[in-house]
Amino acid sequence: MTEADEFWNEFLKATGRDEEERCAGDLNFEAKGFVADEMIALVLSGKKTAFFTSWSTYAIDQEPVPVSGELYLVLDRNEKPVCVIETQSVQVIPFNEVTWEMAKLEGEDENLEVWREKKREYLEEEGDIMGFEFTPDIKLVFQTFSVVYKK
Repeated sequence: MTEADEFWNEFLKATGRDEEERCAGDLNFEAKGFVADEMIALVLSGKKTAFFTSWSTYAIDQEPVPVSGELYLVLDRNEKPVCVIETQSVQVIPFNEVTWEMAKLEGEDENLEVWREKKREYLEEEGDIMGFEFTPDIKLVFQTFSVVYKK
């Protein structure tokens, strides 16, 4: 049994959830090294309660868009589980329609302009790798979540 499996089983037992409940996947917020540590600290502190991903990535990978109620195991940079989050809401929204109220839930930036600049750079890099082009109305998947278990 892997460390992730053990953590998941501890979560199920501690929260009284059905033992048959399945994890929808694991997350590292697409961050590496110290950035991953910062993301996890934001999640565990409650400052990060949302994230955006490109809709194009789901389409290219032929993966379904997440839905409310899905549970994810959050892994640190060493692939060790640190918490379980539950998706609260999912919305597909054009990049240029993201509001500061939405963006600030990521807990990373001080204003919408900084968020847009950083997210645009990220999406342009991701697009170069995945094969899509950034446009101001590119669709994003906006997910809110809550931490439902941590040690």
